Amino acid sequence: MNRRKFLSYVGCGCGSFLLPSCTTAPITERKQLKIVSEASLNARAAKLYEKIKEKEKMSDDTKTLNEIKEIGKKMEDSISEYFDRENLDDPTKNFNWEYILIDKKKVRNAWCMPGGKIAVYTGILDATKNTNGLAAVMGHEIAHAVAKHSVERASRGTLLNVGTRIIDIASGGVLSDINRTTGQNTVGLLAQLGIMNPFNRKQESEADYLGMIFSSLSGYDIRETVKIWERMKELNKGKEPPEFMSTHPSSNNRIRDLNEKMNEVILDYPPIKFT
Repeated sequence: MNRRKFLSYVGCGCGSFLLPSCTTAPITERKQLKIVSEASLNARAAKLYEKIKEKEKMSDDTKTLNEIKEIGKKMEDSISEYFDRENLDDPTKNFNWEYILIDKKKVRNAWCMPGGKIAVYTGILDATKNTNGLAAVMGHEIAHAVAKHSVERASRGTLLNVGTRIIDIASGGVLSDINRTTGQNTVGLLAQLGIMNPFNRKQESEADYLGMIFSSLSGYDIRETVKIWERMKELNKGKEPPEFMSTHPSSNNRIRDLNEKMNEVILDYPPIKFT
């Protein structure tokens, strides 16, 4: 098959593949591309979560773990109730929520896998300090799962790989030649810096915003969110990479954006009262 005919077939196939895959993120209504199965990703995440529970040392701080579970349950209920009251499809309806506390003081992190599998590392407790701070961190991580960011990233990665291959074929192997000449995956690095990193930063900012909303809906004081990032900035001691090289916004930009949106969230997304 010649190159032109191959490209025409691929183009038609990709077009029909992508048309039904465009959706919008909850609340923000940002357009999203999803060509990877959410159910498949959730299943893989659940298996990986079990492996992490076997490999990592779980904290024996039952008080903090119970607090994490209590915050999580409030958010589970508030998120579902919000979407129900707005007559919107609940993005968490197929989640199987679970919470663990990993004993790693040197790791200031938390995450939420697709499907509601959440982990908090003991190291981040130095930044959260209190219940509202912990809720802010959990709201941010839960927002990633609610907005299906992992599905979106996997979809973009797949599309980028396919697109790069098509361009390489169409150009007669120019991209492959560049990589061979430089001795490294230069094309991949440029794609990471120019496409994936900016997109990931956009997702992080969206998770900051949605996280504040979920914390507020659940009855927590979202003013603590900014204080967390001020403490994180202090703990990092200026060791952040330049923003263009990072998948996260800089602390300064993060703090500015959170401050700008805080009053809006407080007014528009007050705590949900259950009857």
